[in-house]
Amino acid sequence: MSFQGSLKELPLADIVQLVAVSGKTGMFSLTRGAEQGAVYIQNGQITHAKVNETGGEDAIYALALWNEGQFQFSAGIEPDVRTITRSNTNLLMEAARRSDEWKILSKKIPTTDAVPQLVCREGLSEPVTLTPMEWLIVTGIDGIKSIEEIARAARLSAFDVAKTLYGLITADLVGIRSKAEAHAAAASAAPAVAPAPSAAGPVVTTHSGVFNAVTRGDERRSLQILCTKVKQEAESAALAPGDPAVDRLYRAALGEVDKGRGLDVVRELIRSLEQTVAALRGREASLAFREKMAPLL
Repeated sequence: MSFQGSLKELPLADIVQLVAVSGKTGMFSLTRGAEQGAVYIQNGQITHAKVNETGGEDAIYALALWNEGQFQFSAGIEPDVRTITRSNTNLLMEAARRSDEWKILSKKIPTTDAVPQLVCREGLSEPVTLTPMEWLIVTGIDGIKSIEEIARAARLSAFDVAKTLYGLITADLVGIRSKAEAHAAAASAAPAVAPAPSAAGPVVTTHSGVFNAVTRGDERRSLQILCTKVKQEAESAALAPGDPAVDRLYRAALGEVDKGRGLDVVRELIRSLEQTVAALRGREASLAFREKMAPLL
C-alpha cells in the first residue's frame, strides 16, 4: 500500500487514523525542509515515533504541529524499539490539545526554530522573579540557539520551552527573532559580554527572595511582582494563557495591593486561582499549582 501527500492538506492525526482503521503495519516518513520524522504503526496502533533527536510520545506531539511538509506511508516496516504504549485515541487527543494551545503560543512564537533573546527594558528597576523552569531556560538563551536547540540541551520538549517563553515574552523579558536574523546579528557584532550588574538593572530572585524584598521595603512593588508570577503559574497550570477568569482575579488582587494590603492578598489570590485552575483543568492540575505555590502560603 502506497499512501503519500502534503501535510497542508492532511495533518498527521488524519493520515494516521486513515491507516490505523485498516489495521495496517508500516511507517510514515515525514519531511519538512531539512527535517525528517517517522511514525511507526503496528496492526493499526502507533508504537514508535521520532523526529530530530526526539522520540516517543514527544515526537508525535512535535510532528502534530507540522502544518506543512510531505508524508509517505510504506507498508510492512516495523521499528526496532517500542516507545509508545498509549492508545491512538489518547495520544492523538493530547496532540490535538497541544495543537490548539500552539495556536495561542504562535501569536508570539511563530516557530520553534526561532531564536529567543533576553531583553532589558529601559528603566526597569524592580526585582524579576523566575521559576526554576524559567531560570533553566533563561540560562540557555545566548541569542544564537533556537528554541529547539535550547530544548534539546535542557532535555525538554520544544513545546514546553515555548510555553515557558510565552510568559517571559509577555512580561517583556524575552524577544524572538528568526534564525537568519540571529546569525546576521552575531556575524556583525563582537562576542556578547554580559553587562555588570547595576542598581538600575533587573534583579532576579526566587519567590523567597521577593519576600525578603518586602521586608526591606518597597512592599507594594514586590507584591505586584508576586501577584504577576502567581497569575503566570495559574495560566500555565490551567493551560489557558490570557484566560479572563484568571485575569479578573489578578487585577482584583492588584487593586487590593494599591489599597495598602499586604502579603495576605497574594495568599488569597493563590487560593482563588487554585479553584479557577480546578474548574478549567481539573483537580490534579489545581493540586500541582498549589504545590508550586506552597512557599507563598
